[in-house]
Amino acid sequence: MDVCLSSEQQTTHLQEAPRTPDGCFALAAEGAPREEGTGGPPGDATEAGPPLPGLQQFVPTDYESYTQEHYLFAGAKIVIQESIESYGAVVWPGATALCQYLEEHSEELNLQDAKVLEIGAGPGLVSVVASLLGAQVTATDLPDVLGNLQYNLLKNTVNRAAHLPAVRELVWGESLEQRFPRSAFYYDYVLASDVVYHHYFLDKLLATMAHLCQPGTVLLWANKFRFSTDYEFLDKFKQVFDTTLVAEFPESSVKIFQGILKWG
Repeated sequence: MDVCLSSEQQTTHLQEAPRTPDGCFALAAEGAPREEGTGGPPGDATEAGPPLPGLQQFVPTDYESYTQEHYLFAGAKIVIQESIESYGAVVWPGATALCQYLEEHSEELNLQDAKVLEIGAGPGLVSVVASLLGAQVTATDLPDVLGNLQYNLLKNTVNRAAHLPAVRELVWGESLEQRFPRSAFYYDYVLASDVVYHHYFLDKLLATMAHLCQPGTVLLWANKFRFSTDYEFLDKFKQVFDTTLVAEFPESSVKIFQGILKWG
């Protein structure tokens, strides 16, 4: 059972919620997220009424301040709750570039009903856009990010998306076969944006990308290239995936690569 407590601040007991067919916790279709300006702590998506049936209650980290940032993709106004106090609570340039790419190539990608997993979903903008474009999305990240991620997904997809996204914990390189067994999980697309920067988990990230891809899976990785380590990761990425540069945004130094896992 996936139980995702994000920090010592998040002491709320998480009750088991119904799972989607792929074993993820789905956001509830009933009820509505809170409106901006209502009372209650930041990120409490349900204080305007009773708890939503079937909603796995991930609790947003209690940062000192959140902001409401506005985006327009897939013909919809999207409001994302962000905080500069965490890398995982901010929309980075790679995410907006990937959203633009998904929007402009939605017919070519055939996202309608496609099974999509996002690695390092952060505050959830990419997963929201993929959901609004018709995909069946599983958004993943570290435990302390899941509360704000779920809040943003719920706020922007209830009564708007054909398939409500699921939220699932994914720690790169850890318990991959136990949590995402290849025999049970298949994704048409794996999405990742700005997951490569100066950190010590790049080998685990690459192993996670490879594990989640099977024959037919397309990985779309968007990244702002900042450091030499970004290019070093790209070299390793090319050893594991047949790689194509599909889009480039010079003004933000973002590149989007398509990867198909090499077999044999």
